[in-house]
Amino acid sequence: MLFWIEMFAMVFAAGAEQAPPAARGKIPFQVGEKLSYVLKWSVIPVGEAELRVSDGEAKIGSPSYLFQASVKSYPMVDLIYKVRDHVESYTDRSMIHSLLYKKKQREGRHKRNVTVEFDWDEFKAHYYSKGKHKKTVTLLPGTFDPLGVFYAFRLNPLTDNLEVEAPVTDGKKCVIGRARVIRREEVAVDAGAFDTFLVEPDLRHIGGIFKKSKGAKLRLWVTADDRRIVVKAKSKVAVGHFTAELVSMERVSQQKSLEPQKAMPTVQGYAGVFKSRAICMLGLQD
Repeated sequence: MLFWIEMFAMVFAAGAEQAPPAARGKIPFQVGEKLSYVLKWSVIPVGEAELRVSDGEAKIGSPSYLFQASVKSYPMVDLIYKVRDHVESYTDRSMIHSLLYKKKQREGRHKRNVTVEFDWDEFKAHYYSKGKHKKTVTLLPGTFDPLGVFYAFRLNPLTDNLEVEAPVTDGKKCVIGRARVIRREEVAVDAGAFDTFLVEPDLRHIGGIFKKSKGAKLRLWVTADDRRIVVKAKSKVAVGHFTAELVSMERVSQQKSLEPQKAMPTVQGYAGVFKSRAICMLGLQD
């Protein structure tokens, strides 16, 4: 069920073309923000997910955000397949790039402990599994980890028919990710009714369950305001339909609705750098 975290990561990694810092609006989240989701297989609730924003300075010794994502199955599902997954992402306070990434995965009998350390002096990311160094990859400016890019995405305005690209690394693999804003839609979930943008990522380079599923599709609804909060995500894969729906929000930034905007052309990248940078996706698993 780390699939749910990966689902978010893949969409936002494919949808987070970096604007230059000066062109960004104010940071649309704050320390203390918590987003809670119910996870469903078809119409059956099977678990819950939670996204939190904290201050990371006490843990890594430098000014930073700490983003945390957790997924757990419900007690009845635990009897069949118990899931307890937790991901941590540390980024600088200006949201320029990631500093550290940790993943603790517990699914049935499967266990995985991963750490990715970002060395910006050398522009390298070092991948560790169970404390042992496994791989090093080269970084390009503005690279985020798969959870950090979720929040980096929220810095950038959305418009109808926008096509975007972005950089992200999980410390192992690199691809070019792309996504398209399809249209504006009203969506109702437990947390309320929202004006949203529907976003669809290109899944051709995505591994895991999507690679194994013919005709796989992933859709995500993001609020059409300056907070850009995910209120609903829906996937179609070989084992059925999965949905994540927002049930509650705490300490979210003040909402500022956006007026409908005209379609914009495909994003070509900033200063020629971001178009060429490779991105490594959490969805591209072993």
